[in-house]
Amino acid sequence: MSLKIRTAVVAVLAGASLMLAGCATTQSPLDNQNDVEGKLVIAPVMTDYKVEVTLAKLNEILSAVELTNEQRARFHYDRGVIYDSVGLRLMARIDFMQALKLQPDLADAYNFLGIYYTQEGEYDSAYEAFDGVLELAPNYDYAYLNRGIALYYGDRNDLALKDMQAFYAADDKDGYRALWLYLIQSKNDAAEAKRQLQEQRKGLEADAWSTVIVDYYLGVKSRDQVFADAKLGLTHPKEYAERLCEAYFYLAKMAIANKQYQEAANYFRLALATNIYDFVEHRYARIELAKVKGLLEGTK
Repeated sequence: MSLKIRTAVVAVLAGASLMLAGCATTQSPLDNQNDVEGKLVIAPVMTDYKVEVTLAKLNEILSAVELTNEQRARFHYDRGVIYDSVGLRLMARIDFMQALKLQPDLADAYNFLGIYYTQEGEYDSAYEAFDGVLELAPNYDYAYLNRGIALYYGDRNDLALKDMQAFYAADDKDGYRALWLYLIQSKNDAAEAKRQLQEQRKGLEADAWSTVIVDYYLGVKSRDQVFADAKLGLTHPKEYAERLCEAYFYLAKMAIANKQYQEAANYFRLALATNIYDFVEHRYARIELAKVKGLLEGTK
């Protein structure tokens, strides 16, 4: 099974599963992919009632149970992860800050704060947060991904490339890592980035969903094939929405490279509409959409 590109580790509550799968209500994919503009292919994923139950239990624990500082920090962190997964970023940020007050060496919380700083365009604060993660946990490889993305959006591409190379090297069979390395490399040299992606493709899992997207970037699969493959081998109700979130994001990035800015904007809107808040593709689709709107205005 391929490793999903998530920017957060999954929180595990003592004695219970978070049950974040959600009740995804999906509709049929587009009958005609040429009509993708302006159409919503999938209904937004709705919050599972089990998440609400878990939040209620955590609220009760934090308000009524006597806990050590370390225990309380962990429960604040766990609640923050759930808030983040349903798009309540401010509530999540408050919990992560509270967790760090109680346990200043909680690397996971710094990782989330760095992500939020990146989304808000506060890049220096993001770099500092991710530096803190790597000081506390040098083998925290997702900090390289997240710092690399912050550097990418902060227009420090040479440093971003070093971080993404480190992230890719930690698991060179993961198509998502190859994709992000390609996106950053292509900003400097698109031809060389594609040549390297072709070489990296040889080591990827042939039946992995992420490999489908890599094949699209290499011209092996069409857009229609990407959407068709998104329906294959699903293992849980939310997975189709997750795959579409990813597909929309990466197809949008390719559309930008081809100067198809309106198409890219539509794809980014669709990625946001999936409500897969904790996927890296959803997190940065809004930044990308703002950039594309600027490009569209410049062409008028």
